[in-house]
Amino acid sequence: MNEIKSPIKVHLLGKEYPIVCPQNEEHELLIAARYLDDKMRQIRDTGRVFGAERIAVMAALNITHEFIQLQQQNRLLAAGLSEQAPATHEN
Repeated sequence: MNEIKSPIKVHLLGKEYPIVCPQNEEHELLIAARYLDDKMRQIRDTGRVFGAERIAVMAALNITHEFIQLQQQNRLLAAGLSEQAPATHEN
């Protein structure tokens, strides 16, 4: 049975956007919107980027860069753990 979902209102740079998402993901959507809004405000407040669209693109690029760095760190940590795992079993 398909449920009709009401849009969640998120605010980015003071503008309201209705976004539809699965009911069980509403909290995560609000957290993501708050994070994006914070990043957009930081970029706007530098005074070097103008226009909501350009600010949104810069925020998206910055967040993607953060994500890629975290993925790389995660891979390095996982590789380090897998190298240590056999050594712990030998003792």
